[in-house]
Amino acid sequence: MNSSKSPGLAGFGILRNTTCHTEKKISVFFSIIFMTVGILSNSLAIAILMKAYQRFRQKSKASFLLLASGLVITDLFGHLINGAIAVFVYASDKDWIRFNQSNILCSVFGICMVFFGLCPLFLGSVMAVERCLGVTKPIFHSTKMTSKHVKMMLTMVCLFAVLIALLPILRFRAYQIQASRTWCFYKTEHVEDWEDRFYLLLFSCLGLLALAISFLCNAVTGITLLRVKFKSQQRQGRSHHFEMIIQLLAIMCVSCICWSPFLVTMARIGINENRSKETCETILFALRMATWNQILDPWVYILLRKAVLKNLYKITRGCCGMHIINLHMWELSSIKNSLKVAAISESPVSSKQISLQPLSTTGQ
Repeated sequence: MNSSKSPGLAGFGILRNTTCHTEKKISVFFSIIFMTVGILSNSLAIAILMKAYQRFRQKSKASFLLLASGLVITDLFGHLINGAIAVFVYASDKDWIRFNQSNILCSVFGICMVFFGLCPLFLGSVMAVERCLGVTKPIFHSTKMTSKHVKMMLTMVCLFAVLIALLPILRFRAYQIQASRTWCFYKTEHVEDWEDRFYLLLFSCLGLLALAISFLCNAVTGITLLRVKFKSQQRQGRSHHFEMIIQLLAIMCVSCICWSPFLVTMARIGINENRSKETCETILFALRMATWNQILDPWVYILLRKAVLKNLYKITRGCCGMHIINLHMWELSSIKNSLKVAAISESPVSSKQISLQPLSTTGQ
């Protein structure tokens, strides 16, 4: 019977002939440990970000903190929902025929896997674009990137990820129980239909595109900050650009390392008709690599804060016994100074007015 047109029996054929086995006790133990660590880590990161958001509510860092909070909250719910379903599946001895007769659980599991997989990648790319605009176009960023607009962007990203996750359901293509019998996803066994290939390629291409956008925007942001640093000798004000770019680079590296194997594997399955014998183990390993992304993301905000970075710098300087770099030299101009420089460069008349301001004040 065609499983794509019979949701109630979707994927049950895999249960009869599977070559991918996992140890029940070890898998349940690690699933519970990963879920617990992920929930605690994301909860701590949310508390840190919310506290920082209250401090910088009216400053340029507020939009970045709001997006970062959305990313960590998404990771938190991903651990709660996907982790709870995975633990239930392991605890039930992976007997899908007994508890998944109507295929509801598998559909929910598949939707959550796609949504909580793509949404953090999308948010990471949006954060990179936001920071790139904040550094390269400070006037545009200060006028357009308000909290209201950032919340609209968060909503649009989540709705787009939900739409991608619901596409198979809307097209009456059921999510499939995978060969390891521990999770549900798009069809990865004997992919011959063009629509099954389309879903796999769509998921992998969107994920890889998000990583590419993050890499490009972070590269532009980093180069711009270095150029401003070496051209400007001002030390006025305080800026958090350096702290944010370090966090973005860390998020990008974690996402690339954790998600690239899974995305490339899905793309390879979507392109090739016949799967290799190692595909089941490869997919399971790539999936476990991807789950580490939701655990490591919050630690970026916990560890790579300005106070922690200063302490690490002091420790490194003490261990090396040499003056590596003056910490104050990396404090770039604040958003007000950035706006002033941008206004001067765009309007020669305004530069004259700014230069005459000290004379007028002294005359008064």
